[in-house]
Amino acid sequence: MSFSLSERHESLQDFLNERAPNEPEFHQAVHEVIDDIKPIIDQSDAYKDANIFERLVEPERLITFQVAWQNDAGQIEVNRGYRVQFNGAIGPYKGGLRFHPTVNPSVLKFLGFEQTFKNALTGLPMGGAKGGSDFDPTGRSEAEIMRFCVAFMQELHRHIGPDIDVPAGDINVGAREIGYLFGAYRRITGQFEGVLTGKDEAYAGSAMRTEATGYGVVYFLSHMLQAHDDGIDGKRIMISGAGNVATYAAEKAVALGAKVISLSDSSGFIHDPDGLTDEKIAWVRTHKAKPGASLAPYVDQFGGTWTEGKTPWSLEADIAAPCATQNELNEDDAKMLIDNGIAAIIEGANMPATAKAKQVFAQSDVLFAPGKAANAGGVAVSGLEISQNRQRRASGADEVDQALQSIMADIHAVCVSEGKRDGRVDYAKGANIAGFRKVADAMVAQGVG
Repeated sequence: MSFSLSERHESLQDFLNERAPNEPEFHQAVHEVIDDIKPIIDQSDAYKDANIFERLVEPERLITFQVAWQNDAGQIEVNRGYRVQFNGAIGPYKGGLRFHPTVNPSVLKFLGFEQTFKNALTGLPMGGAKGGSDFDPTGRSEAEIMRFCVAFMQELHRHIGPDIDVPAGDINVGAREIGYLFGAYRRITGQFEGVLTGKDEAYAGSAMRTEATGYGVVYFLSHMLQAHDDGIDGKRIMISGAGNVATYAAEKAVALGAKVISLSDSSGFIHDPDGLTDEKIAWVRTHKAKPGASLAPYVDQFGGTWTEGKTPWSLEADIAAPCATQNELNEDDAKMLIDNGIAAIIEGANMPATAKAKQVFAQSDVLFAPGKAANAGGVAVSGLEISQNRQRRASGADEVDQALQSIMADIHAVCVSEGKRDGRVDYAKGANIAGFRKVADAMVAQGVG
């Protein structure tokens, strides 16, 4: 490689193996951007002199801490807590908290690395971060979850603040958990300030935050189709997942005239050839709010079919929207989608397509929208919540929705500007380059030392 990697490293993988051993998720995230940004670095003496690449792939701070808490039986349990403050060049750190057994430094570094570019794409002054714990809330009582959140914040509060780091929710950290975390922060510090986003509107949260990621995915999809002389009306869309991103993407897609034919969870997927409706989506939200509930009973309520243990990518549709979790769509799935005539893939989750799946898409004529661009609506509205908190004001849903639509339009435009090559748009390349330029320019301008 011709840019600043130490001479002893013969390849990027050699470099990553030394600097971040046994971190496959993080390695995958870095590999997926390097081919796009390498030419940009090579053409810039300023980027090379500032050693931007090596600085960009090293988190500015990785905080690990013990979370000791008491369960309902009176026993003390111990989990690990984390906060990866990846890059703060363009603003206070910003990124979600995830409570899940799979949480580890590799996963959080991948998410924080992606979040850095995603936040830059929004145009808002937010750096990249991610955090959470290997705590599994499944089967836990309300009191146990509250006690865990309080114990988690006992340490996290030392590292966050409205001008330092503003976490949000992520997997298994929803409105309930944000409430417990915010309450603990307020009691510990004695401060009522905008230190968390995703709060309830009753205590300085923003309208539209729950809907934002899913709605933003569909707004981006609409712009992508329009840019290629097409539209969302009448399109058959298969969606994976059954959480907020999936259900609100489905809701907005249906409102714009699309037919959503699937949702899924960890146990299988539903296929509804008649298409989901607002009533059906509302049922899914209510049903999935029950601990451990499977989507299987959907077919008893509304018809269609349930397929156990599979993802929906074998269905025939116009658009695929993976909105569940990372690496849920593999190389074989990608080939099946292409063979079945898919026109577009839009990532609602973070890195849901594997690296090999993305190679399949890149070698085809299919439109592919990466998560760092397509699902940026959630963090965009989090950024708007930060602004509202600073101003001690609340914005209505219509105002926030208009701002969200504008931000997603701007993200699409910059992806086209940086990704247009030979009459087509490489959205993944456009997103990577646009996000990189903003962060790298800020890093160069601020110097070191």
